[in-house]
Amino acid sequence: MGSTPLRFRIAADPPGRLDKALSRDVPEAANLSRTRLGRLIADGQVTVNGAMLRDPKAKVAEGDAIEITVPDAAESHIGPEDIPLDVVFEDDDLIVINKPVGMVVHPAPGTPGGTLVNALLHHFGGALSGVGGHKRPGIVHRIDKDTSGLLVVAKSDQAHHGLAAQFEAHSVERYYRAVVYGVPDASDPRLRGIRGVSFEPGNILRITTQLARHKTDRQKQAVIFEGGRHAVTRARIVERFGQPAVAALVECWLETGRTHQIRVHMAHAGHGLIGDPVYGGRRKLATRSLGESGVEAARQFPRQALHAAVLGFEHPVSKEKLRFEAPMPADMLALIDALGR
Repeated sequence: MGSTPLRFRIAADPPGRLDKALSRDVPEAANLSRTRLGRLIADGQVTVNGAMLRDPKAKVAEGDAIEITVPDAAESHIGPEDIPLDVVFEDDDLIVINKPVGMVVHPAPGTPGGTLVNALLHHFGGALSGVGGHKRPGIVHRIDKDTSGLLVVAKSDQAHHGLAAQFEAHSVERYYRAVVYGVPDASDPRLRGIRGVSFEPGNILRITTQLARHKTDRQKQAVIFEGGRHAVTRARIVERFGQPAVAALVECWLETGRTHQIRVHMAHAGHGLIGDPVYGGRRKLATRSLGESGVEAARQFPRQALHAAVLGFEHPVSKEKLRFEAPMPADMLALIDALGR
């Protein structure tokens, strides 16, 4: 496998560590993230004034001559698979997919194939410039296997770097549609007594907690208030179902993007998602409120009723503002129809 030498000098007032100095001064066109630079240092691919340094904490000074040997992107160990994709947008830098229910985003021990990454590798047909040193799609965020909707994937290091920075800064616009038990309304006194739950003007529910892995079930996330990772979800009612209302279609948007965030937050507020096998619980809905067809549709819905409907971000290369919407999938439309009937 070939490689490309990259040469530059450390500018004035460098940070105290080699990895931070390289991250600041490496030419922007190289599209090397700090994580990638750290790997290159560890692999002995960085020299300072001709001497190889493997310690990311090593000191550097203004004017030091840097040479980084950047290996050409290696072929991915993940195999391409001919799986149909609903492509919403694509250019040389990124692709936006409307992911179907049931598709896992990335291969894992329990799901070695049939994933979005396998499908993308086939779709790209080898036309990937490399992400993180490998010819593979750059996954910057994920949605659960049984959640449908929009996902952006990088096709190059530059796009991966730019998109990841936007997700880290929480500047990406993400709106979800969910069907939940109950109605999260500010007039409900029960909600006022739940820690981390409040309302903003316009009857907007705000849930602010920390999230961490569940102590006993490692597949689940749990709401905590000490430690963990900060998480903020907002939701507003779009439609109420039943007389009196016993379920609702809500629009949720994320200030942070944590694993299972909407599902665990709405459950914490007492409004778990219909069909959610992990957090939603199977609640009995009153036939007198919804009718037989509505109750049965909710009881039999086979997945969490959650759809990633809107995705907006700045294009990492052209800087154009992009915003995409994906229509509700057929199964959620049928559920909403049955509940509203």
